[in-house]
Amino acid sequence: MRKLKVNQLEHLLGQEWDIFPAGGATGEAFIAVNKNEKLFLKRNSSPFLAVLSAEGVVPKLIWTRRLENGDTITAQRFIDGKELTHEEMNEEKVAHLLRKIHRSKPLLSMLKRLGKTPLLPDIMLENIASNLDLELQNISPIQQTLYFLQENLSLIECDDKVVCHCDVNHNNWMITKENKLYLIDWDGAMIADPAIDLGILLNSYIPREQWGPWLSRYGVDLEPGLLLRMKWHVLAQLLISIQWHKRKNRLKEMDILLKNLEAILV
Repeated sequence: MRKLKVNQLEHLLGQEWDIFPAGGATGEAFIAVNKNEKLFLKRNSSPFLAVLSAEGVVPKLIWTRRLENGDTITAQRFIDGKELTHEEMNEEKVAHLLRKIHRSKPLLSMLKRLGKTPLLPDIMLENIASNLDLELQNISPIQQTLYFLQENLSLIECDDKVVCHCDVNHNNWMITKENKLYLIDWDGAMIADPAIDLGILLNSYIPREQWGPWLSRYGVDLEPGLLLRMKWHVLAQLLISIQWHKRKNRLKEMDILLKNLEAILV
């Protein structure tokens, strides 16, 4: 795939802009500065970005322009902020923003228009089982996890399919100096059970005894059905991550995830 070059952006914006890479694995994001104006530029962002911006979930989309080669460039307002800490994930504004996202009809409608279909647990489990290599399949906690997922498959049905971020890591929550909170990096968004986001967030950041108050701020009760759905989806996501780390030969990270697996199975 051809790389986006700084000179293409200079031609698009003008020589008065200073443009430099924003970092990241793809090399497709840049920061542009002109006097007091600062923009975050990205190539070929999904049309989903416009709805996220309109809903106030991500920094404001300023404009979208097309290059001569057909690529599109989006410009968002560059926010002067910071990532949330582990402790800040327990704050009320996090629960409120996630609730807003999960209840957003415009976000759900746009993902459907983009061809996304609901992520169903039976299909997810089938994909997980078929992608696990033989070495992993022979590890006892993984065998126990697969058994748990299969045995509880019929008990975690959820008619409420919403837009899930699917990577609610604290690094993706950004807060400005004005205390405005955003959730960024939506490349993995899915239509799914909200228990995916809730389970990952609570298991990663919130002490177990505080799950009830956190979910109350989000707008639901901590009840056995939700607990089971969250546990199911967290275990499923852990299996996916374990296989990914093994393929990348990141064995130390894989071992940490295996320990997490065992702790949740208890």
